[in-house]
Amino acid sequence: MNEVKGMDEKAGRQTVLIVDDSPVNLQMLGKLLQDEWNVKVATNGKTALQIASSEDPPDLILLDVMMPEIDGYTICRILKASPETKDIPVIFVTAMNQVEDEARGLEMGAIDYIVKPYSAATVKARVRNHMELKSYRDMLKNASRVDGLTNIANRRRFDETIQTEWKRAFRQSEPVSLLMLDIDFFKRYNDTYGHQAGDECLRQIAMTLAMNLKRPGDLAARYGGEEFACVLPGVGPAGALKIAQRIHAAVRGLAMPHEDSDAAVIVTASIGVATMMPAGNEGWDKLVERADKALYQAKQEGRDRVVVFEKE
Repeated sequence: MNEVKGMDEKAGRQTVLIVDDSPVNLQMLGKLLQDEWNVKVATNGKTALQIASSEDPPDLILLDVMMPEIDGYTICRILKASPETKDIPVIFVTAMNQVEDEARGLEMGAIDYIVKPYSAATVKARVRNHMELKSYRDMLKNASRVDGLTNIANRRRFDETIQTEWKRAFRQSEPVSLLMLDIDFFKRYNDTYGHQAGDECLRQIAMTLAMNLKRPGDLAARYGGEEFACVLPGVGPAGALKIAQRIHAAVRGLAMPHEDSDAAVIVTASIGVATMMPAGNEGWDKLVERADKALYQAKQEGRDRVVVFEKE
Protein backbone atom coordinates (compact mmCIF):
# COMPACT_ATOMS: atom_id res chain seq x y z
CA MET A 1 0.00 0.00 0.00
CA ASN A 2 1.68 3.21 -1.15
CA GLU A 3 -1.18 5.63 -0.92
CA VAL A 4 -4.77 5.53 0.28
CA LYS A 5 -7.06 8.45 -0.40
CA GLY A 6 -10.40 9.18 1.13
CA MET A 7 -10.90 7.44 4.45
CA ASP A 8 -14.45 8.82 4.79
CA GLU A 9 -13.48 11.76 2.58
CA LYS A 10 -15.87 14.70 2.82
CA ALA A 11 -15.78 18.00 0.98
CA GLY A 12 -14.86 21.10 2.93
CA ARG A 13 -12.95 19.30 5.69
CA GLN A 14 -9.27 19.73 6.37
CA THR A 15 -6.96 16.88 5.41
CA VAL A 16 -4.28 15.14 7.44
CA LEU A 17 -1.57 13.03 5.80
CA ILE A 18 -0.28 10.14 7.95
CA VAL A 19 3.16 8.85 6.98
CA ASP A 20 4.22 5.55 8.54
CA ASP A 21 5.72 2.34 7.15
CA SER A 22 3.52 0.25 9.44
CA PRO A 23 0.05 -0.56 8.01
CA VAL A 24 -1.15 -1.25 11.54
CA ASN A 25 -0.14 2.23 12.73
CA LEU A 26 -1.71 3.81 9.65
CA GLN A 27 -4.97 1.99 10.30
CA MET A 28 -5.05 2.96 13.97
CA LEU A 29 -4.35 6.64 13.38
CA GLY A 30 -6.64 6.74 10.36
CA LYS A 31 -9.60 5.39 12.30
CA LEU A 32 -8.84 7.76 15.16
CA LEU A 33 -8.85 10.89 12.98
CA GLN A 34 -11.28 10.18 10.15
CA ASP A 35 -14.38 11.34 12.04
CA GLU A 36 -13.11 14.94 12.08
CA TRP A 37 -10.73 15.18 9.13
CA ASN A 38 -10.12 13.71 5.70
CA VAL A 39 -7.27 11.24 5.91
CA LYS A 40 -4.57 10.35 3.40
CA VAL A 41 -1.79 7.88 4.14
CA ALA A 42 1.64 7.00 2.77
CA THR A 43 3.95 4.14 3.71
CA ASN A 44 7.17 5.72 2.39
CA GLY A 45 8.82 9.08 1.98
CA LYS A 46 8.59 9.26 -1.78
CA THR A 47 4.82 8.89 -1.78
CA ALA A 48 4.49 11.34 1.10
CA LEU A 49 6.40 14.01 -0.83
CA GLN A 50 4.30 13.39 -3.95
CA ILE A 51 1.06 13.83 -1.99
CA ALA A 52 2.36 16.93 -0.20
CA SER A 53 3.28 18.65 -3.49
CA SER A 54 0.15 17.56 -5.37
CA GLU A 55 -2.73 19.77 -6.54
CA ASP A 56 -4.59 18.84 -3.33
CA PRO A 57 -2.00 19.00 -0.53
CA PRO A 58 -2.77 18.09 3.08
CA ASP A 59 -3.33 20.70 5.77
CA LEU A 60 -1.15 18.82 8.28
CA ILE A 61 1.27 15.89 8.22
CA LEU A 62 1.77 13.26 10.94
CA LEU A 63 5.22 11.90 10.18
CA ASP A 64 6.91 8.84 11.64
CA VAL A 65 10.60 9.45 12.32
CA MET A 66 11.84 5.91 11.69
CA MET A 67 11.12 5.28 8.01
CA PRO A 68 12.88 3.03 5.48
CA GLU A 69 14.89 4.60 2.64
CA ILE A 70 14.03 8.19 3.59
CA ASP A 71 13.66 8.87 7.31
CA GLY A 72 11.26 11.38 8.81
CA TYR A 73 13.91 14.02 9.43
CA THR A 74 14.93 14.00 5.76
CA ILE A 75 11.32 14.16 4.61
CA CYS A 76 10.70 17.14 6.89
CA ARG A 77 13.81 18.91 5.61
CA ILE A 78 12.72 18.44 1.99
CA LEU A 79 9.21 19.69 2.77
CA LYS A 80 10.48 22.82 4.48
CA ALA A 81 12.96 23.57 1.66
CA SER A 82 10.21 23.69 -0.99
CA PRO A 83 8.07 26.85 -1.47
CA GLU A 84 5.13 24.61 -2.36
CA THR A 85 5.17 22.60 0.89
CA LYS A 86 7.04 24.70 3.46
CA ASP A 87 3.86 25.98 5.12
CA ILE A 88 2.36 22.53 5.77
CA PRO A 89 2.64 21.84 9.53
CA VAL A 90 4.52 18.65 10.44
CA ILE A 91 4.04 16.71 13.66
CA PHE A 92 6.56 13.95 14.32
CA VAL A 93 5.22 10.67 15.69
CA THR A 94 8.04 8.68 17.27
CA ALA A 95 9.02 6.17 19.92
CA MET A 96 12.11 8.23 20.67
CA ASN A 97 11.83 10.59 23.60
CA GLN A 98 15.34 11.94 23.98
CA VAL A 99 15.61 15.72 24.28
CA GLU A 100 18.14 15.88 21.46
CA ASP A 101 15.82 13.96 19.13
CA GLU A 102 12.99 16.38 19.78
CA ALA A 103 15.25 19.39 19.37
CA ARG A 104 16.54 18.06 16.05
CA GLY A 105 13.02 17.73 14.67
CA LEU A 106 11.93 21.16 15.84
CA GLU A 107 15.02 22.74 14.33
CA MET A 108 14.07 21.19 10.99
CA GLY A 109 10.69 22.90 11.09
CA ALA A 110 8.34 20.43 12.81
CA ILE A 111 5.76 22.11 15.03
CA ASP A 112 5.20 19.32 17.56
CA TYR A 113 6.07 15.81 18.73
CA ILE A 114 3.80 12.91 19.68
CA VAL A 115 5.66 10.16 21.51
CA LYS A 116 4.61 6.51 21.26
CA PRO A 117 2.77 4.99 23.00
CA TYR A 118 0.26 7.83 22.72
CA SER A 119 -3.28 8.32 23.97
CA ALA A 120 -6.11 8.91 21.50
CA ALA A 121 -7.20 12.04 23.36
CA THR A 122 -3.69 13.55 23.13
CA VAL A 123 -3.37 12.89 19.41
CA LYS A 124 -6.79 14.35 18.59
CA ALA A 125 -6.23 17.41 20.79
CA ARG A 126 -2.87 18.23 19.23
CA VAL A 127 -4.10 17.69 15.69
CA ARG A 128 -7.17 19.82 16.41
CA ASN A 129 -5.11 22.68 17.86
CA HIS A 130 -2.68 22.76 14.95
CA MET A 131 -5.49 22.50 12.40
CA GLU A 132 -7.14 25.55 13.96
CA LEU A 133 -3.87 27.47 13.79
CA LYS A 134 -3.43 26.39 10.16
CA SER A 135 -6.92 27.67 9.31
CA TYR A 136 -6.16 31.03 10.91
CA ARG A 137 -2.84 31.37 9.09
CA ASP A 138 -4.49 30.44 5.79
CA MET A 139 -7.18 33.06 6.37
CA LEU A 140 -4.59 35.77 7.00
CA LYS A 141 -2.53 34.66 4.02
CA ASN A 142 -5.53 34.68 1.69
CA ALA A 143 -6.65 38.09 2.93
CA SER A 144 -3.22 39.53 2.14
CA ARG A 145 -3.44 38.23 -1.44
CA VAL A 146 -6.87 39.60 -2.39
CA ASP A 147 -7.44 43.01 -3.95
CA GLY A 148 -9.63 44.99 -1.59
CA LEU A 149 -11.63 46.75 -4.30
CA THR A 150 -12.33 43.96 -6.79
CA ASN A 151 -12.12 40.86 -4.55
CA ILE A 152 -9.94 38.99 -7.04
CA ALA A 153 -6.25 38.19 -6.62
CA ASN A 154 -3.89 41.11 -6.09
CA ARG A 155 -0.42 41.72 -7.54
CA ARG A 156 1.25 39.80 -4.73
CA ARG A 157 -0.76 36.67 -5.42
CA PHE A 158 -0.17 37.08 -9.16
CA ASP A 159 3.59 37.12 -8.60
CA GLU A 160 3.41 34.04 -6.37
CA THR A 161 1.16 32.14 -8.76
CA ILE A 162 3.07 32.78 -11.96
CA GLN A 163 6.34 31.74 -10.30
CA THR A 164 4.77 28.52 -9.00
CA GLU A 165 3.07 27.69 -12.29
CA TRP A 166 6.23 28.43 -14.25
CA LYS A 167 8.18 25.93 -12.17
CA ARG A 168 5.44 23.33 -12.46
CA ALA A 169 5.20 23.82 -16.24
CA PHE A 170 8.96 23.42 -16.54
CA ARG A 171 8.83 20.10 -14.66
CA GLN A 172 5.89 18.84 -16.70
CA SER A 173 7.00 20.28 -20.08
CA GLU A 174 3.77 22.25 -20.47
CA PRO A 175 3.12 25.78 -21.79
CA VAL A 176 2.01 28.75 -19.72
CA SER A 177 -0.09 31.52 -21.23
CA LEU A 178 -0.65 35.02 -19.90
CA LEU A 179 -3.24 37.66 -20.75
CA MET A 180 -2.61 41.30 -19.90
CA LEU A 181 -5.75 43.46 -20.06
CA ASP A 182 -6.12 47.23 -19.87
CA ILE A 183 -9.40 49.16 -19.74
CA ASP A 184 -9.40 51.59 -22.66
CA PHE A 185 -9.31 55.31 -21.74
CA PHE A 186 -10.04 54.57 -18.09
CA LYS A 187 -8.74 57.93 -16.86
CA ARG A 188 -11.29 59.64 -19.07
CA TYR A 189 -13.96 57.32 -17.67
CA ASN A 190 -13.08 58.45 -14.14
CA ASP A 191 -13.04 62.11 -15.20
CA THR A 192 -16.44 61.78 -16.90
CA TYR A 193 -18.39 59.60 -14.48
CA GLY A 194 -16.51 60.03 -11.20
CA HIS A 195 -14.34 57.74 -9.12
CA GLN A 196 -17.21 55.79 -7.58
CA ALA A 197 -18.37 54.82 -11.06
CA GLY A 198 -14.74 54.04 -11.90
CA ASP A 199 -14.49 51.69 -8.94
CA GLU A 200 -17.69 49.94 -10.00
CA CYS A 201 -16.30 49.60 -13.52
CA LEU A 202 -13.19 47.89 -12.13
CA ARG A 203 -15.34 45.53 -10.09
CA GLN A 204 -17.44 44.62 -13.14
CA ILE A 205 -14.34 43.91 -15.23
CA ALA A 206 -12.83 41.79 -12.44
CA MET A 207 -16.05 39.76 -12.12
CA THR A 208 -16.13 39.28 -15.88
CA LEU A 209 -12.58 37.94 -15.88
CA ALA A 210 -13.29 35.54 -13.02
CA MET A 211 -16.46 34.23 -14.64
CA ASN A 212 -14.70 33.55 -17.94
CA LEU A 213 -11.85 31.51 -16.48
CA LYS A 214 -13.31 28.03 -16.25
CA ARG A 215 -10.52 25.88 -14.76
CA PRO A 216 -9.59 25.84 -11.05
CA GLY A 217 -5.90 26.47 -11.85
CA ASP A 218 -6.53 29.66 -13.84
CA LEU A 219 -6.00 32.97 -12.06
CA ALA A 220 -7.50 36.42 -12.64
CA ALA A 221 -5.64 39.22 -10.84
CA ARG A 222 -5.65 42.98 -10.62
CA TYR A 223 -2.17 43.81 -11.83
CA GLY A 224 -2.34 47.51 -10.99
CA GLY A 225 -4.68 50.45 -11.58
CA GLU A 226 -6.93 49.56 -14.51
CA GLU A 227 -4.69 46.71 -15.66
CA PHE A 228 -5.53 43.05 -15.08
CA ALA A 229 -3.74 39.76 -15.72
CA CYS A 230 -4.86 36.18 -16.29
CA VAL A 231 -2.48 33.26 -15.70
CA LEU A 232 -3.41 30.18 -17.77
CA PRO A 233 -1.28 27.13 -16.82
CA GLY A 234 -1.07 24.39 -19.42
CA VAL A 235 -2.84 26.45 -22.09
CA GLY A 236 -1.28 26.77 -25.54
CA PRO A 237 -1.50 29.67 -28.04
CA ALA A 238 -4.82 28.65 -29.62
CA GLY A 239 -6.52 28.15 -26.26
CA ALA A 240 -5.17 31.43 -24.87
CA LEU A 241 -6.41 33.37 -27.90
CA LYS A 242 -9.87 31.80 -27.56
CA ILE A 243 -10.08 32.78 -23.89
CA ALA A 244 -8.85 36.31 -24.64
CA GLN A 245 -11.46 36.73 -27.37
CA ARG A 246 -14.17 35.46 -25.03
CA ILE A 247 -13.14 37.95 -22.33
CA HIS A 248 -12.93 40.78 -24.86
CA ALA A 249 -16.47 40.06 -26.03
CA ALA A 250 -17.73 39.71 -22.45
CA VAL A 251 -16.35 43.14 -21.50
CA ARG A 252 -18.14 44.65 -24.48
CA GLY A 253 -21.23 42.70 -23.45
CA LEU A 254 -21.37 44.64 -20.18
CA ALA A 255 -22.38 47.63 -22.33
CA MET A 256 -21.18 50.20 -19.80
CA PRO A 257 -21.48 53.64 -21.44
CA HIS A 258 -18.21 55.51 -22.09
CA GLU A 259 -18.98 58.63 -24.05
CA ASP A 260 -15.42 59.98 -23.88
CA SER A 261 -13.71 56.91 -25.36
CA ASP A 262 -12.05 57.07 -28.75
CA ALA A 263 -12.45 53.29 -29.11
CA ALA A 264 -16.24 52.90 -28.75
CA VAL A 265 -19.28 54.35 -27.01
CA ILE A 266 -19.01 51.68 -24.32
CA VAL A 267 -16.25 50.45 -22.03
CA THR A 268 -13.81 48.25 -23.94
CA ALA A 269 -10.53 46.49 -23.21
CA SER A 270 -7.23 45.92 -24.95
CA ILE A 271 -5.70 42.49 -24.36
CA GLY A 272 -2.18 41.21 -24.97
CA VAL A 273 -1.60 37.46 -25.17
CA ALA A 274 1.65 35.52 -24.81
CA THR A 275 2.52 31.84 -24.48
CA MET A 276 5.83 30.22 -23.58
CA MET A 277 7.28 26.82 -22.87
CA PRO A 278 9.46 27.32 -19.77
CA ALA A 279 13.14 26.73 -20.43
CA GLY A 280 16.20 26.79 -18.24
CA ASN A 281 17.57 30.02 -19.73
CA GLU A 282 14.38 32.12 -19.51
CA GLY A 283 12.20 33.00 -16.53
CA TRP A 284 8.56 33.89 -16.08
CA ASP A 285 9.40 37.59 -16.32
CA LYS A 286 9.99 37.03 -20.04
CA LEU A 287 6.38 35.86 -20.39
CA VAL A 288 5.16 39.02 -18.64
CA GLU A 289 7.34 41.12 -20.92
CA ARG A 290 5.90 39.49 -24.04
CA ALA A 291 2.30 39.83 -22.91
CA ASP A 292 2.97 43.47 -22.06
CA LYS A 293 4.43 44.08 -25.51
CA ALA A 294 1.34 42.53 -27.11
CA LEU A 295 -0.86 44.78 -24.95
CA TYR A 296 1.14 47.83 -26.01
CA GLN A 297 0.69 46.82 -29.64
CA ALA A 298 -3.08 46.50 -29.10
CA LYS A 299 -3.15 50.06 -27.80
CA GLN A 300 -1.02 51.37 -30.66
CA GLU A 301 -3.35 49.76 -33.20
CA GLY A 302 -6.39 51.56 -31.82
CA ARG A 303 -7.39 49.65 -28.65
CA ASP A 304 -10.50 47.49 -28.21
CA ARG A 305 -8.79 44.40 -29.58
CA VAL A 306 -6.79 41.27 -28.82
CA VAL A 307 -3.18 41.02 -29.97
CA VAL A 308 -1.01 37.90 -29.72
CA PHE A 309 2.72 38.29 -29.21
CA GLU A 310 4.73 37.11 -32.20
CA LYS A 311 8.38 36.20 -32.04
CA GLU A 312 10.72 39.12 -32.52
